[in-house]
Amino acid sequence: MNPTQTHTSLKLTRRLRRLRHSETLRALVRETRLSPDMFVLPLFVCEGEGVRREVGSMPGVFNLSVDEAAKETERARAVGVKSVLLFGLPDHKDAVGSAAYDPEAPVQSAIRAIKRQLPDVLVMTDVCLCEYTDHGHCGLVIDDEIVNDATVDQLVRTAVSHAAAGADVIAPSDMMDGRVGAIRAALDERGFENRAIMAYSAKYCSAFYGPFRDAVASAPKFGDRRSHQMDPANAEEALREIELDIEEGADIVMVKPALPYLDVVSRAKERFGYPTAAYQVSGEYSMLKAAAMNGWIDERRAMIECLTAIRRAGADIIITYYAVDAARALA
Repeated sequence: MNPTQTHTSLKLTRRLRRLRHSETLRALVRETRLSPDMFVLPLFVCEGEGVRREVGSMPGVFNLSVDEAAKETERARAVGVKSVLLFGLPDHKDAVGSAAYDPEAPVQSAIRAIKRQLPDVLVMTDVCLCEYTDHGHCGLVIDDEIVNDATVDQLVRTAVSHAAAGADVIAPSDMMDGRVGAIRAALDERGFENRAIMAYSAKYCSAFYGPFRDAVASAPKFGDRRSHQMDPANAEEALREIELDIEEGADIVMVKPALPYLDVVSRAKERFGYPTAAYQVSGEYSMLKAAAMNGWIDERRAMIECLTAIRRAGADIIITYYAVDAARALA
């Protein structure tokens, strides 16, 4: 039989392939869409001037001095990425992470510089102590235990200092109990009631954070973070964490990492209907980079496919080191 002839017994009234016939048609019926304004670009801000130091385990990602961070934000803004998330790399670290709330520290200085130059850019700030403590843990350590309530006091001081510098969104990532409520109360008491909180609500104790710890030199000097970050096996617990953060005043909730926890993203969005962020973390980024550099995958296609999966799962906001590259690919 000639393969171009129609088999007389095959009578299809529904042909799903019809809508895949051309790129224009595929785009017209596409269910999940990405846009640059849903991306948030993480930036690592260090001390000094004119510093642009590539992170060895994250090709294309840099430690940036305040002036360079402002330039990087401007480049992102030019392609439609209007939000950044700042992490600090202080020269001095101590046991209590005091540089976290220093008004002249890299993050606070970068907030002022970015808002001065690009007032329409949304500046988010990570609030945690791991980048600032000499032991690398997310909180204060007493008798080899990461203590909760004393850590919350330090996180509150940090959050208030970020708001005072002009941050639009405060993003506590430490996973201490009660920190969202404490930060909300402190912000409101000081006249920052309009500053939003994006809570790292379901932050898992993941193997995918390695390159980030390389970037900010925050690997724990002893032990691990299993006492406060979530067990990767648990999903119901994630929903309880998210519910508590909403009750305490979170405006946006987050699941981190993104791709290994798409089920949690989906369940969180369906259960609560809250603005939901997902963080495509350093390990996710670096794996794609490494595979692409070895010629094993098409990086552009893999990047868009992963980001689309995160969006399809229900994320409204995607924090990704690919923000600028993805925005250019979508143009």
